[in-house]
Amino acid sequence: MTLTLCLVAALVAVATGEILQNAGFESTAHWDCWDIHCTLTSDKHSGQHALQVSGRKQNWQGPSQYIHVTAGQAYHGEVWVKLLNDHSGQSIDFMADFEFTDGSHEYPIIARHANARKAEGWIHLQGSFTAPRSKAIKQTRIYIQSSPDTSVSYAVDAASVTPATSSGGHVTFQSLNGKIDHLRKSNINLHVTTASGINKGDVKIHVLQKKKSFAFGTAVNCWKYDANDAGGKYRDFIHKHFNWVVPENALKWGTIESQRGHKNYQLALDMIHGVKQHGIKVRGHNLVWSVPNTVQGWVKGLCGDHNQLKTVVKQHIEETMSKTHGLLEHWDVNNENLHGTWYQDCLHDPSYNLELFREAHHADPNVKLFLNDYNVVAGGSETNDYLIQANYFKHANVGLYGIGVQSHFGNEKYPDPTTIKQRLDILAQAGVPIWVTELDVQAQDENKRADYYEAALRAFYGHPAVQGVMFWGFWDQAHWRGEKASLVKGSNLQMTAAGRRVFDLLENQWMTDETHTLSGSQMTVRGFHGDYEVHVMYQGRELSNLKQTFSLGKGDYTVNINVHK
Repeated sequence: MTLTLCLVAALVAVATGEILQNAGFESTAHWDCWDIHCTLTSDKHSGQHALQVSGRKQNWQGPSQYIHVTAGQAYHGEVWVKLLNDHSGQSIDFMADFEFTDGSHEYPIIARHANARKAEGWIHLQGSFTAPRSKAIKQTRIYIQSSPDTSVSYAVDAASVTPATSSGGHVTFQSLNGKIDHLRKSNINLHVTTASGINKGDVKIHVLQKKKSFAFGTAVNCWKYDANDAGGKYRDFIHKHFNWVVPENALKWGTIESQRGHKNYQLALDMIHGVKQHGIKVRGHNLVWSVPNTVQGWVKGLCGDHNQLKTVVKQHIEETMSKTHGLLEHWDVNNENLHGTWYQDCLHDPSYNLELFREAHHADPNVKLFLNDYNVVAGGSETNDYLIQANYFKHANVGLYGIGVQSHFGNEKYPDPTTIKQRLDILAQAGVPIWVTELDVQAQDENKRADYYEAALRAFYGHPAVQGVMFWGFWDQAHWRGEKASLVKGSNLQMTAAGRRVFDLLENQWMTDETHTLSGSQMTVRGFHGDYEVHVMYQGRELSNLKQTFSLGKGDYTVNINVHK
């Protein structure tokens, strides 16, 4: 590279916040290729050259570079990679290696593309990561690997690592409050006239929100719900605090029909009918689950007869959607299909997942159909792959309504709002609604757990693509991650510090309850979307005949009040 090109590259790096050196691979400078073969190639994505990688002996080997990071800082990373030969099931990973002063390491995946093929040409990997702050970082390295076959060679080009402040800004609670106000509230314009003899100072207007329109829900353990666990306190808590639920396991095919022909829909149906009597809406989870260890043994036994397998799957979808017809708002169709493709692999049909959506949409066109997966927000290794999958389903016109992001945050891992926003922004490019389908955090200290839940909730509630948030349980005695993830604990369902924080947000800070003394003829209340009552008080007594009810949506709403004795 000439001196002029070096200066240009350096100026571009400063302007963009780029922390990699020679990010465009116009030479081999600054890239380490320990015990592997790296050469420049004119087969590039951009610029003049790319770096060709071969001669690897271990999966983790690949070009790497040491970088300087700040603990707690979020970063965006991307790179273009092209396979030069094929191997079935080959993945490409953009990795980070944090080495701590105590000698330990963490290896987060910045971005991954599974089942990569040479025919795809240049593949774009992009994702985000946050530098840990739990321990002192000694040094940080990023690298590009491919696995499992080390004989696969590849080219890399146009890499980038930038701080979040250079790609959208650091997300603070203050900035999220502004987003929440803009997205989740509208103006209630009150026009008030008074009869003669009415002193305006004696009139008070009470604007009271009764229900929220935004979905805050929970997974429900149907065994405990139907058994009226904790003397009914489990049921009562659900009815009081949530407006959506999802059966945690009771609608999964493996629960319904673990042995062929022996079916149990009643467990789920009893819970669904119970919550619907309290005005609670229900998601369906899930029709099919392609992760191999979730597929029943008797279903796997049908793999040798493709026609019979497809018939049995179709019959299950049709029967299940018939049993739940008119009871559910959503269905997760094929769960975690980024991470499991048993049906597609058995049938030798990569597009079979589209057929599952077609069958579900035909069985009930009124139910909204979802993809649902993990490592797309709480982790970011497959965020970009999920975007690709969502676009594939959307353009196939098979009835996809939205995408579910599970959001199981790691043990003692802070849900960084900046990183969450970056990943949601990527997924929002699909142009379909996003639901947080399985939220939980894990921290032994209740106050730290409260901080974690608050950070995640504010980030999700403050994002325009997110339409609902579902906790994956709340009670320590009915939570797959136990007390460290709980909002309530014990046989009395006592609020933890995390529970108090969460429900203060959901039922106090994010609900509208305002009383104003009349001074003029107009006033405006900025209210959260939902159902309202307006009460008029005169000299401390309610004028019940003036009570009004209405629903507030995205548009402003006008209430006309004529106060008379």
